Amino acid sequence: MTVLHADQVMSLPQGDVRLLDSPVAQRLLVSTELARVAYVAADGTPRVFPMLFHWTGTEVVLSTFGGAKVAALRARPAVAVTIDAASTPPEVLLVRGRAEVTDVDGIVPEYALAQLRYAGPEQGAANVAAVDHPGAKMVRIAVRPTWVGVLDFQTRLPGGSSAEDFDRRGQS
Repeated sequence: MTVLHADQVMSLPQGDVRLLDSPVAQRLLVSTELARVAYVAADGTPRVFPMLFHWTGTEVVLSTFGGAKVAALRARPAVAVTIDAASTPPEVLLVRGRAEVTDVDGIVPEYALAQLRYAGPEQGAANVAAVDHPGAKMVRIAVRPTWVGVLDFQTRLPGGSSAEDFDRRGQS
């Protein structure tokens, strides 16, 4: 994967999956920020759940042990994901795609990789060992981005506005 230069990033519209190669996206995809996944629950209401994630280079992979969100994702797989850093200025990666939900006997490999990244080698291994027992079953949720947005609040702003336009918002 080639990281794009600032001028290349500026020329890409929001929605272009090549934004995954931007410096902001690359930083967030290897960060320990949580992925927040938006979906529609069985009762038709929107929901968001924060989760550890692992970026494979083509998919955002989340892992869980089941629950109502899994049934909802199987029924309505369209999702939106945000990974954002509460820095000043904030950095935001927005992803849309379809959740591919797969039952896994044992531990999802990306779950173990995420645990190691978030918690470090020793604690990550301990976290995986705590749930890795005979008969363990997990669910792998893979989202392949079909739409990507990046905001850095310096060169890429909400609504595609310029920095000057963004600064004038709210002024008469």
